[in-house]
Amino acid sequence: MAEGVLSPGVNLEAFSQAIAAIQALRSSVTRVFDCLKDGMRNKETLEGREKGFVAAFQESLHSVSRDLGELERLSNLVGKPSENHPLHNSGLLSLDPVQDKTPLYSQLLQAYKWSNKLQYHAGLASGLLNQQSLKRSANQMGVSAKRRPKAQPTTLVLPPQYVDDVINRIDRMFPEMSIQLSRPNGTSAMLLVTLGKVLKVIVVMRSLFIDRTIVKGYNENVYTEDGKVTDHATTALLHYQLPQMPDVVVRSFMTWLRSYIKLFQAPCQRCGKFLQDGLPPTWRDFRTLEAFHDTCRQ
Repeated sequence: MAEGVLSPGVNLEAFSQAIAAIQALRSSVTRVFDCLKDGMRNKETLEGREKGFVAAFQESLHSVSRDLGELERLSNLVGKPSENHPLHNSGLLSLDPVQDKTPLYSQLLQAYKWSNKLQYHAGLASGLLNQQSLKRSANQMGVSAKRRPKAQPTTLVLPPQYVDDVINRIDRMFPEMSIQLSRPNGTSAMLLVTLGKVLKVIVVMRSLFIDRTIVKGYNENVYTEDGKVTDHATTALLHYQLPQMPDVVVRSFMTWLRSYIKLFQAPCQRCGKFLQDGLPPTWRDFRTLEAFHDTCRQ
């Protein structure tokens, strides 16, 4: 039983014969070199010595070829040993005589490898996300890195008064931006953000979390089809994600939105043009807030 456990999936009889075939092959190879070493001996004439040497050498080579072919045949009968993994008693599954019909052990090994690989990549992804979580909005906010944010409520539903205070503070931060807060459907807030004479933005909030945003021109109908800036604002919402500090997320988004105050005055930082296909630079970089045309930012 011990031999079976040490060599699961191996034909032990063929394995033993293969060892004997290896020994025979080594002997045949040794005879070839002995033949070459001895050369032409024990013959009276030169012609007789040459013929004897050629005959002996050919016989030695035939023996090597025969023993090598036998070893290759036996190696195919030995079978492939099962891989050695620390799966405890599951190794006994490989002793199943109907392995081809119920390949439980091979499937278990495959699942074990996949699980290890998944755990490894998940660890890498977690490390990268933790490194980037606090970098997305700190640089352009003007917030000192030494100043720790105040502890925020951890529940998803925050008190309406707390949400009002956060919005009022943000409104006072940006004189060129006005924010009107209303609650048409109970506790959820809706913000109407007016950015100078350039844009009007509707921000739908769920507690202090931004749920959706719609960006329109100052004199544009709110009910028309959404355009490029709305798409960019939706992308910004996905970028500024920090569930532990939702007020930082709102302030980061409003700072990014405020950069559109010069929508028609700032040239594209890549091509240097104010218009491309009749459109101004509608993209704003999330870190530097620089202006780019949608095609120039790629």
